[in-house]
Amino acid sequence: MSTSALPPISPERTALLAMDFQNGIIARMPDSDALVERVRGAIADVRSAGGTIGYVRVAFTEDDWTAIPETNKTFSGIAAAKQFHHEDATARIDERITPEDGDVVVRKVRIGAGSTTDLHEQLSDRGIDTLVLAGISTSGVVLSTLNDAADRDYRIYVLSDGVADFDPEIHRVLVEQLFPSRAHVIDTTELRALLHHA
Repeated sequence: MSTSALPPISPERTALLAMDFQNGIIARMPDSDALVERVRGAIADVRSAGGTIGYVRVAFTEDDWTAIPETNKTFSGIAAAKQFHHEDATARIDERITPEDGDVVVRKVRIGAGSTTDLHEQLSDRGIDTLVLAGISTSGVVLSTLNDAADRDYRIYVLSDGVADFDPEIHRVLVEQLFPSRAHVIDTTELRALLHHA
């Protein structure tokens, strides 16, 4: 898609969300090095244009594990296995894209970036009305956060080469068929062009 057909990005009202780029998740993703490098470049582009960078990670305290009911199909197994303790290396954000002072950083205990965090309050306090989404996985945190953000009336961009899934076919269907009905699907090169035309 030509960037001229896309709504402009105002960097001062935009946040790029890097979601679940943490050691215990990235390690399970094929070709993760290339993915992280693309996202690292997008973070640098948004940061240099004056935009906000937000980091989302899934991590639990002992109390969080205890509070997860058996009815939660996704997280009851994680709690039973005591995975992703908030102080464990598996829950640490990949060092190649480490947060900097002034970035938004939230810790979640469910799939979406906003349902168990104060992410949207922090973004609202900064006057953010546009989100650029990157994350693992496309069918998990990206889909859940996209739906929530759409309901909150954000302008949303999804980085087609900044999201990935453990199931390539699910990834393809979401990026090509579902996401375009709720967001502008662009790649990292198009993001750079949009930022430079801001």
